Amino acid sequence: MRLRTALLATTLMAAAPAAASATTITGPYVDLGGGYDLTQTQNFQNKNNGAGGGSDSYKVGHKSGWTGYGSFGWGFGNGLRVEVEGTYLRSNLSGNTGQGSSNKGKDSSYGGFVNALYDFDLTKFGINNVPVTPFIGAGAGYLWTQEKDRFQSNGATTGGISGTKGGFAYQAIVGAAFDTGIPGFQVTAQYRMIGQPGSFRNGQYSIDDGSGGNRNTSVDHRFNHLFMVGLRYAFDTAPPPPPPAAPIVAAPAPLPARSYLVFFDWDKSVLSARARQIVAEAAQASTHIQTTRIEVNGYTDNSAAHPGPRGEKYNLGLSLHRAESVKAELIHDGVPAAAIDIHGYGEAHPLVPTGPNTREPQNRRVEIILH
Repeated sequence: MRLRTALLATTLMAAAPAAASATTITGPYVDLGGGYDLTQTQNFQNKNNGAGGGSDSYKVGHKSGWTGYGSFGWGFGNGLRVEVEGTYLRSNLSGNTGQGSSNKGKDSSYGGFVNALYDFDLTKFGINNVPVTPFIGAGAGYLWTQEKDRFQSNGATTGGISGTKGGFAYQAIVGAAFDTGIPGFQVTAQYRMIGQPGSFRNGQYSIDDGSGGNRNTSVDHRFNHLFMVGLRYAFDTAPPPPPPAAPIVAAPAPLPARSYLVFFDWDKSVLSARARQIVAEAAQASTHIQTTRIEVNGYTDNSAAHPGPRGEKYNLGLSLHRAESVKAELIHDGVPAAAIDIHGYGEAHPLVPTGPNTREPQNRRVEIILH
């Protein structure tokens, strides 16, 4: 009945709600806790009792007890943890020895374990937003057990078992950790079963048969069932990583320009090296953007080698020569001649307004327009 009650209590604690998301431990942590210890009835055997060298068996019953532990461990961030643990167990003794008497006393065990545990990430099972992390584990270590048990019959002491012996011990662990909402802190609830094989005991206990003589006795396998709560703190627990940033989409490359300006020296229609470079850029651009035709317009400033009306006519011809020079260069750069329209506007449409008979370099130009 006590075992069923303790199991039910641990199950209810494992189902309790909390208010944060589950945590995976990465790095060092400490764990402290305690709880209820239920030790199964043990059999002690006296192999040398009586003049004939026979043997007697005694039962030692255990009542309520308690346990405490402390551990230091390391989490690897993938659910796996290892830890070193120190533990203490204490229980009261009471029951029928099976030899016509009852026993009364106490025993305690103390020692340490090395444990390996695994935390289950419930999100991997499709369970999200649950602040619980179940875990399982196993450990191996060494425990010393001290027995102080007196046999009584009709109120009188008839003997007892006493002594402190050590030996190999092992344990199985199952439990759950609950996030508290405070980074790094978790409350744990767990069940542990500790076993101590009798064959691993270091020596034998001493039994007093009530006649004043001490004899040796052996003990069978010991089992402790522990139901515990604890508080665990992980030092390097970090908040969950932020969601990935939206991918940066590179801005599209700017489209090539649809108009280009080529400038000329005064009273010249010959292309300079820079002018040829600009014409080449225009020719290249015409192959990358949708172009139906290329308009080439020539201009001059309002100065002239021949002033007066004759000068205006001269400049009109000069502007056309400049347009023809650019067209020839475009054709040289691979533009079909049929796609090029040329015009000469002379002094009309100046880029920079000026007074009469002014030499303005920016007005001595050809404009290439991609349509």
